[in-house]
Amino acid sequence: MELRHLRYFVAVAEAENVSRAALKLHVSQPGISRQIRDLEDEIGFQLFERSAKSIRLTSAGKSFLTEARAVLQRADEAVKTARAIATGEVGELHVGYAGSPTVRLLPPTLRAFQVESPQVRVRLHDLSTEEMLAGLRGGKLQIALMVCPTPNVLRGMRFAELTNLPICLAVAPKDPLARSRSVPLAEVAKQPLIGFSRSDYPDYHELLENIFRPAKLKIRVAEEHDSVASLIAAVESGAGAAVVTESLSCVTGARLKFLRISPEPKPLILGAAWVKEGLAPAAERFLQCARKVAGELKREA
Repeated sequence: MELRHLRYFVAVAEAENVSRAALKLHVSQPGISRQIRDLEDEIGFQLFERSAKSIRLTSAGKSFLTEARAVLQRADEAVKTARAIATGEVGELHVGYAGSPTVRLLPPTLRAFQVESPQVRVRLHDLSTEEMLAGLRGGKLQIALMVCPTPNVLRGMRFAELTNLPICLAVAPKDPLARSRSVPLAEVAKQPLIGFSRSDYPDYHELLENIFRPAKLKIRVAEEHDSVASLIAAVESGAGAAVVTESLSCVTGARLKFLRISPEPKPLILGAAWVKEGLAPAAERFLQCARKVAGELKREA
């Protein structure tokens, strides 16, 4: 028994006429009559009482009609549900993100995505770059917003640039440097620096090397922290200064002062990463929302 048999049966039962049912289904009258007889032969009882001028349901046919309608409805609902999942209209989307670099981009991207895909639940995962790449490769994440790592680290991945993140120096409001608008790089190197832990954020220490090594300046990392919150608290307490992205100012408010570094370091590239095989439909829509938001932020800058 196929769904086609049930659809033909229901159409004939509702129309009480084979010709009208055939017209509605866009099939030939002999074809639909043959399908009904095949169905009756398979189930072993008559569904219709036939005469030269009419066709009526038997008692068994009336009972079968109720069940056939239910089966067809469940089949249609199954197709709709599966299609919604396949097209990313419902379900879950797991997104990895870097905390402070995405503070300006992520919230409006989430708002835009929820307008487009209200039935998709976004699961956010605040992770290091290495953890995000591992999550993408392992299938635990569908897309990740991160600072662009080195090409060898991105092997097997695709990366789309979204925006640039200026590098600056964060100090406590009462720090002597806070009166300056810009700090020479050599002066920055003299400060006790507050940074992220090397074990959790090796890319951050690579950033510091790329900033100070060309100028042949040695730095001293006085403290290492495993979270943005603890780093902010350490700088606010006056324990040292931190080389960070300017986007962190959205989190700290007046707790810290952000100063330009002279010469200005090369900005970081913030973008989206995903596996080379491609993006699921929901992840593709999320990426398009992120691109749109990134463009709006650039125009506002």
